[in-house]
Amino acid sequence: MTRQAPSRAWGLARPTGMNAGASREMLRWRWPVLAALVCTIPAFYIELLEQLPTPLATAIYLLAAGLLGVALWRVARHLDHPRQYLRRNVLDLALIGGFVLSALLPASTDSPLSLAVRLGVAMLSLVRMVWTLRPWLTRGGLAYLLLLAFAVLCFCGVGFWALEPRVQSVGDGLWLAFTTAATVGYGDIVPSTPAAKIFSVFVVLLGYAVLSLVTAAIAAIWVESTERRIEHDILRELHAEVSALRAEVTALRSDRREGGPGR
Repeated sequence: MTRQAPSRAWGLARPTGMNAGASREMLRWRWPVLAALVCTIPAFYIELLEQLPTPLATAIYLLAAGLLGVALWRVARHLDHPRQYLRRNVLDLALIGGFVLSALLPASTDSPLSLAVRLGVAMLSLVRMVWTLRPWLTRGGLAYLLLLAFAVLCFCGVGFWALEPRVQSVGDGLWLAFTTAATVGYGDIVPSTPAAKIFSVFVVLLGYAVLSLVTAAIAAIWVESTERRIEHDILRELHAEVSALRAEVTALRSDRREGGPGR
């Protein structure tokens, strides 16, 4: 079989000997799996807020588990060592089990076990989605990172506006999202409902990470400008020393020609 370099399309584990078929399957199932993971976020709040029938959330959990399972199987069947690949994909296997367990457990905020399972699954889903989007999150460029941070804050602001009754406008939601993501916490607006409090946990994890990327990009620009200035100074001094050495060599050759063979 034709061997290719390990793919970085999706998943935490990458086969060491990936063929063309496995690579195609990973690329083919990347976006359906990501879409299913994104749908589990509103499924979590559907059950938490109890504004919609819980069978819808159950169907979303089962659909996400099914897509993850099918994607793993379609990739593994093209590999020489499928069992080793499945053992390395602990996160996907844990998500499949977590989604199935979330679908089977009764949806109730009064049940510590049910809430803990759903929170754990939501955290794993967030990690999985961030890892899938890592090539887009770390592609660099200050303008791109600023646009990404703005998009994340807008999403979080709209989420607070929908979940928190004290947030009267989208502007208040954006302000609460920024203060939460930046871990400032002025206290003028605070999450009061269980849904908003849980949402604020994900806002801190996602928003703080994006803001850290922006800060790191700005620091990298400053460090890069300082390094360039130092390099220019070193090159200028090196050119001056080379010019002085060249002048000395020229003077020595001139003295040797003027002194003649006998000298």
